[in-house]
Amino acid sequence: MATIHVDGKSYEVNGSENLLQACLSLGIDIPYFCWHPSLGSVGSCRQCAVTQYANPEDTRGRLVMSCMTPASDNTYISIEDKEAKDFRASVVEFLMTNHPHDCPVCEEGGHCHLQDMTVMTQHDRRRYRFTKRTHYNQELGSFIAHEMNRCIACYRCVRYYTDYAGGTDFGVYANASRVYFGRPESGTLESEFSGNLTEVCPTGVFTDKTHSARYNRKWDMQYAPSVCQGCSSGCNISPGERYGELRRVENRFNGDVNQYFLCDKGRFGTGYVNREDRPRQPQQRVAEQLQNISVDEALDSLISKLKTKKVLGIGSPRASLESNFALRQLVGPEAYSTGMSQKEQSLVELVASIMQSEGLYNPSMREIESYDAVLILGEDLTQTAPRMALSVRQAAKNKAKQMAADRRTPDWLAEPVKRIGQDAKSPIYIIASTETRLADVASGEVVASPHDIARLGFAIAAAVAGEPIVGLEDDAKAYAQDIAATLKAAKKPLVISGTSLQDAAIIEAAAQVAQNLGETAGISLTVPEVNSMGLALFGGQSLEQAFAQDYDAIIVVENDLYRRLPAAQIDAALAKAEQVIVLDHSLTDTVAKADVVLSAASFAEGDGTVVSQEGRAQRFYQVYDPSYYHPDYAIKESWRWLHALETGLAGKAISWTLLDDVIEEVARNVPQLEAIQDVAPDAGYRVHGLKIAREPRRYSGRTAMRAPISIHEPKQPVDVDSALTFSMEGYVGPQKASSLVPFAWAPGWNSPQAWNKYQDNVGGHLKGGDAGIRLFDLLAKRPARSYVAPATARQNPETFRLVPQYHIFASGEFTVKTPAMQTRIPTPVFKLGAQDAERLNLQDGQHITVHAGDVAIQLPVEIVEYFPTGYIGYPMGQAPVVSLAEPVSVAVGASS
Repeated sequence: MATIHVDGKSYEVNGSENLLQACLSLGIDIPYFCWHPSLGSVGSCRQCAVTQYANPEDTRGRLVMSCMTPASDNTYISIEDKEAKDFRASVVEFLMTNHPHDCPVCEEGGHCHLQDMTVMTQHDRRRYRFTKRTHYNQELGSFIAHEMNRCIACYRCVRYYTDYAGGTDFGVYANASRVYFGRPESGTLESEFSGNLTEVCPTGVFTDKTHSARYNRKWDMQYAPSVCQGCSSGCNISPGERYGELRRVENRFNGDVNQYFLCDKGRFGTGYVNREDRPRQPQQRVAEQLQNISVDEALDSLISKLKTKKVLGIGSPRASLESNFALRQLVGPEAYSTGMSQKEQSLVELVASIMQSEGLYNPSMREIESYDAVLILGEDLTQTAPRMALSVRQAAKNKAKQMAADRRTPDWLAEPVKRIGQDAKSPIYIIASTETRLADVASGEVVASPHDIARLGFAIAAAVAGEPIVGLEDDAKAYAQDIAATLKAAKKPLVISGTSLQDAAIIEAAAQVAQNLGETAGISLTVPEVNSMGLALFGGQSLEQAFAQDYDAIIVVENDLYRRLPAAQIDAALAKAEQVIVLDHSLTDTVAKADVVLSAASFAEGDGTVVSQEGRAQRFYQVYDPSYYHPDYAIKESWRWLHALETGLAGKAISWTLLDDVIEEVARNVPQLEAIQDVAPDAGYRVHGLKIAREPRRYSGRTAMRAPISIHEPKQPVDVDSALTFSMEGYVGPQKASSLVPFAWAPGWNSPQAWNKYQDNVGGHLKGGDAGIRLFDLLAKRPARSYVAPATARQNPETFRLVPQYHIFASGEFTVKTPAMQTRIPTPVFKLGAQDAERLNLQDGQHITVHAGDVAIQLPVEIVEYFPTGYIGYPMGQAPVVSLAEPVSVAVGASS
């Protein structure tokens, strides 16, 4: 700690920080542009100037940039000194000379850090009367709009995109007042994290193009704290709604998980919520057509049809814990399925078991950034857990930071650390089934078959333990020994793996490596979906086990079964049922087979709890009530529909009227999930007697919203399930614990930089603790176990095996339903190694037909030089579900 003196007052601060960060953490405002908590200091904008004095007697002082000055003990500064204030005012005026006067039409208006800082420096007059510099804008793809004339040359964008996110197609060009930030030429930004430019940029140079199509100001949106549904990482988001549409998704700060950044899948992949073809009312099949019916009709009809029937319940890893529990209560534990295939469920349960093993530690996403050696086994993280890939990219910089620390250079001095480190990187080894987007930071990347990945992983584990390596070629042995030596020499080694290649041996190899490394090591294992880990702890039968039972009716909750098992299996399972009831928020192949459809709420229209791959239970909250805008809509959380059916069949009164009621039941009946009661405050939570407002203070236009229905404005919907209110009449502000804050705003801070006001320390964690509870930290540990390496496999050279290949936008169930994603989804292809292509006499782009069981899939071939021989890369999510365990045959050209 250090004592600093600011304008005559003394404060205790973290002495390792710079003065700007220390003052902001104290709640003292200093204007700034180029500095960002995750990007460090470069001192390029000169906006954060303060006067520093040598001692209390010094009356002259000198101007220093607070972002470049350490908060060392007995530092004396003045923010209010006239010279410092005049200097900051002159800097803003200079930066604004070429900035257009377009706040009324700029999409960043009311959300703009530049506006906040000009007000903070009292710059309210423009004296510049000459011709402004102008630029041509670029077309940057379907996510980001570009308006270079608004640029103030803070360099944040290029520092984020190239230095932080590792992008290679974006840079800074020209010089002086003509400096230009963009691509070498117009074209789609290639980085999977490009959307963060909209929040990193302090002006309106980069804006959200998906929001532009249905634009409104920030203060006219309604928000709620939420969790991204795109993968299992558990990133926190702030979805914004207007007129019953999800208009924009912004990053919601969580110091343990995503911090300031999201991937583009999470930011732009929610357009499916607004689709016209989704079920918004109960539907019943009449003469092969699904027709809308009322809620009472639907429930009465189902209750009469299901009485005395044996009902099978199919849950889902994309549905909340509450909805899965309600389904289990309805059908009974013996008739409940998790909705996962046997293969997927066994893998996820294996991951959950490993995470509970004695001696193994699974770090948070933020902690991953602190590890100084990383081994990635079998995962293409950018495609399967993109935000984790961004964390691994930061871990690669730890060697440069250590080199700088050895020279007494703090790690927040971005440019000196970069110069000291040059090309030095912490060791990152990747062993995957394809070349990955992290190859540029990897010390070594090996492309191998899943079987060989597992064997190499066990070889590394043996080398770590000092045991002999058997069954590998000499070069593979040497490589395994090199990796093992590097991991053992590291202060904090990390092993990352997951379920994407559907091979348990790979996960077990990762566990064995981490176990052999000892207590300094960490292990992080990814799982497929937002609540896969929650269902692993919840328990239940696999789909195959459930379908083997006798049943008269089947209820499917938020699950497209045709994405789980081959179509023939699903067709047969559904044909066994007299009634197929589906609850979902989207039109799926399973919904199309339903006799009755109950319109379930999406994450934006309902509340629920999910568990991330880290074991972090988190809650998402309803952003808006669809029936406020459309009284004919009957969209309800799945647990509400299911509880109504359960009580109706039992002839009981409805007992779950609040979300808290269901959570209490889950905690009582599922010991592993008992702690979910403490994930977030209950519905009775108040701040100064007020619920927390979903709407900013300036929210407007309610009457106009409902004018086509009635000119009389009704009472706002009442939210009985949470401590949030559908109104601006509630608590808004950074004074209290921040785990329920729906949006970033504080007095004088309208931009995303307002998150600084909600943190215990700028760039640290939210006041009162980050959202969520790590369940694995609370559960009893299981004894450590040893794992056995797979035997050498022999393969028929005339057949191939399929190996899953993922794409961040193409493999997701709902990204493909989002309009903004269409241009980012590649054409599905089979990947084939150069040796196999030569053997089959194939050229790039030529079609082949793969016969997998009874299914024939014809796609073009992409020939990849480094791809395992005897394997075909299968585009997950873009081709029919087939068994990956069985060999397949290949025919060149069209299928017969």
